[in-house]
Amino acid sequence: MDSKDIAALIHPFIAIGFVFPLIGVVVYFATLTRSRRLKTQEEGGKSKIPPTVGTEHLKLGRLLSNSVVSVALLGLAYPIVSKFLEKQTWNSEPLRAGFVMLMFVLTIVSLIFLNKARAKLWRGIFATLTGMGLILLGCQPEIYRRGSEWYISHYHYGILAALLMIFSLATFPDIYADRTHRWRNVHIVLNSFAFLLFIGQGFTGTRDLLEIPLAWQSPYIEQLYINNCQPPTAPGACAVQPAKK
Repeated sequence: MDSKDIAALIHPFIAIGFVFPLIGVVVYFATLTRSRRLKTQEEGGKSKIPPTVGTEHLKLGRLLSNSVVSVALLGLAYPIVSKFLEKQTWNSEPLRAGFVMLMFVLTIVSLIFLNKARAKLWRGIFATLTGMGLILLGCQPEIYRRGSEWYISHYHYGILAALLMIFSLATFPDIYADRTHRWRNVHIVLNSFAFLLFIGQGFTGTRDLLEIPLAWQSPYIEQLYINNCQPPTAPGACAVQPAKK
């Protein structure tokens, strides 16, 4: 493994080592919070679950939402930056390269301000800007989106999950202010769907890691595609040399 291979593992390492365990903790506190609320709503009902579970769920939920968006940005950054360096995009397309780097900065800044915003208007503005930044970065040609198989695409699952986390960050104050529980029900439905997306992320991410060759293998794999090395194949078609750059 060289430095390029190690850099490719940063995104899955953080996702597996930090984000996925955090998902389990947040789901656990969400279950406790809902159980306590339902119990206390009963006539004279008293719950043995401490009232602090709601606060812990909120705190860890915000941490999870920010982590998911950050890991999504990291997952977009690796292919973009590595291919920029490989193809010298700075020289061939300086305007687009500058725009992409600016979008990374603005998306991160928007996420920071989203966490600090209190007014509903500003929360909506910064949530929209953060989501737009993710989508624009994901539309770059350096990103492999598996468009023909979007329904099992790691990219599409990840972007949708990140957008749902942005929505959660923007709406959590409304959950506590809404006495009709409409926002709470929306939160439960959307984040239950997000949980399914996270499960899909675990599957599609593992599959994609198996499909990505190591850096030294990549030129040989490219040559196999060039030679159309699939059965039935011509004799010697699979005897390859590294593809010429």
